[in-house]
Amino acid sequence: MKRIVIVGCAGAGKSTLASRLGQIFNLPIIHMDKHFWLPGWVQKEKAEFQAEIFKLAEDECWIMEGNYKETLPNRLERADLFIYLDFPRWLCLYRVFKRIALSFGKTRPDMAKGCPEQIDWEFVKWIWNFEKRSGPGLQKRFDDFKGPKHQLKSPTEVRHFLKSLSQIDRLS
Repeated sequence: MKRIVIVGCAGAGKSTLASRLGQIFNLPIIHMDKHFWLPGWVQKEKAEFQAEIFKLAEDECWIMEGNYKETLPNRLERADLFIYLDFPRWLCLYRVFKRIALSFGKTRPDMAKGCPEQIDWEFVKWIWNFEKRSGPGLQKRFDDFKGPKHQLKSPTEVRHFLKSLSQIDRLS
């Protein structure tokens, strides 16, 4: 596996899973949020963002974590593994509130510089509506993907998935 796409709701654990997979397969991680946001939570121009991601997708190996549906078809064309973290809304909200509590005012390593953790009720609403708004489109992309794919619906499933990969890695 040389090119992995990870999607799912905020708080599902995309960045954490990307980090673990990066360690297992020694692949560079591309956090989409780092490329989408400018300091002060300002969105980058759409064309600039897309061009940047399309260029990164041309690289030989990577793990790209993040949804950004405008860039997803391009990334999936190059991907040899697609992972959809399809977690319950309550768990994603819990994890985001926990992340805010632990990192309030600090910029996470997977986020663009100048974008510190904050309470943003629009973001909470975005998470609340994620399944209804984004779920069907992600599910269709997942169903249509022809390569290896995993739809993981709980932290337990993620742990089992990682354990199986670690065992395969030790055998090679």
